[in-house]
Amino acid sequence: MNTSTPPRNEDSLSGFLYALCAYLLWGFMPLYMKQLSHVSAVEVIAHRVIWSLPIALAVILIRRRTGDLIAAFRTPKTLMMGMVTAVLISLNWGIYVWAIVSGHALEAALGYFINPLFSVFLGRVLLGERMNGMQAVAITLASAAVILLTVEAGQLPVIGLGLTITWGIYAYLKKSLPIGPNQGFALEVALLTPPALAYMGYLAATGQGHFLTDVPGDTLLLMGCGVVTAAPLLIYANGAKGLRLTTIAMMGYIAPTMIFLTAVFIFKEPFGGAKAIAFPVIWAALALFTVSGFRRRAVTAQKP
Repeated sequence: MNTSTPPRNEDSLSGFLYALCAYLLWGFMPLYMKQLSHVSAVEVIAHRVIWSLPIALAVILIRRRTGDLIAAFRTPKTLMMGMVTAVLISLNWGIYVWAIVSGHALEAALGYFINPLFSVFLGRVLLGERMNGMQAVAITLASAAVILLTVEAGQLPVIGLGLTITWGIYAYLKKSLPIGPNQGFALEVALLTPPALAYMGYLAATGQGHFLTDVPGDTLLLMGCGVVTAAPLLIYANGAKGLRLTTIAMMGYIAPTMIFLTAVFIFKEPFGGAKAIAFPVIWAALALFTVSGFRRRAVTAQKP
C-alpha cells in the first residue's frame, strides 16, 4: 500500500524566486533589444534561434532527455506539431523585436497584457470551457480598449494583437505537444536552425550582416540573444513547478508592466489620447480576471 502523500499545491520560496527572476529578465529584455535597433528583426531572430540551440541541447543532455528529442524527430505527428509551434514562436519573437526596435514597445506591452484574457477566450471557443460573469466582463473591457485604439489610429493595433494571437495559439498548441517543455523548446529551435543558418549565410555573402564585423559589440550582443532567449524560459520552467496557477497568473503581469514603464519613462514613447484610456481599461479587465481566478480557486478548495 502506498502511504506517500501527493505534493501539496502550495507556493514555495524557491519557485517564487525562480519565477520572479524569469519575469524580471523578460521585463528588462527591451533594454537589451534596443541596443540592436540598427539590426533587422529577422537577423536578430536568426541569432536568437542559433545561439539558443546549444543551450537547449545542453539542458537536454544534463537532464538525460535526449531520447525524448530523438523520438520526437522520428514521430511524424510530433514533428509536424513542432514545426507549427516553431513557426508561431518565431513569428512572436519577430513581432516583439520589431516592436521594440521601431519604437512600439507600448504596443508590445498591450499584447502581453491581453494574453491571459485571450487564453480564456480560446478556452471557451476551442475547448468549450465555461466562462463566468467576471471573465466575460473582463474580455468585453479588453475588446472595448482594442476598439478604442483602433478608432483613434484608424487601424487595428496590429503589433499588440499579433503578439497576443501568436503567443495564445502557441501556448494552446504547446499543451498538446507530447514532450516536456525543455524538449519541446529544443525541438523548436532545432527545426528553426537550418533556415536561420541559411539566412545568416545569405547576409554574410551579400555583406548585409552584423555578425563578425568591425563592430565587436554587435557580435557579442547577437551571440547573447541565445542567453536572453533561453535562460528566462528555463528558469521559468523550474519556477512554475513550485507555484500555484493563480500565483503564476498574477506574476505574469510583471513583465508587461516593466515593458510599459520602460516604453514610457526610458524610451519616451508617447502615452496619451486613446492609450491613456485603453490601458487603464485593460488593467481593470485584468483585475477582474485575477479576482475571478482567486474566487474560483477558493470555491474549488472548499469542495470535499
